[in-house]
Amino acid sequence: MTRTNRMIVVDCLENLFVHKDFAAAKTALHPDFVTHSPGLPSGREAFAEAVENSPLGGATAEIRHVVAEDDFVVVHLHVAGVAVVDILRVEDGLLVEHWDVKQPLGA
Repeated sequence: MTRTNRMIVVDCLENLFVHKDFAAAKTALHPDFVTHSPGLPSGREAFAEAVENSPLGGATAEIRHVVAEDDFVVVHLHVAGVAVVDILRVEDGLLVEHWDVKQPLGA
């Protein structure tokens, strides 16, 4: 389960931030996807659209580290001059919940 969840999350984030394939990224999100990130809306469609239309949607990203255990996957990435740690919970093959922490690079 851990390995599969890791692959689901990495594929989704690569589609969002590396390949800019927002339609493919949406397929990994539960329709009732919940984000606890201030300023980002919950829900599959609203979240994907917000990322696509944000400055991060056009920025180049690089996934640096991935840690997974059971239904939680933690991803450290660099995007638009910011280090981001995303924590995602996977349920039944879909991303259902999200938290993040951001810090400017070089800080």
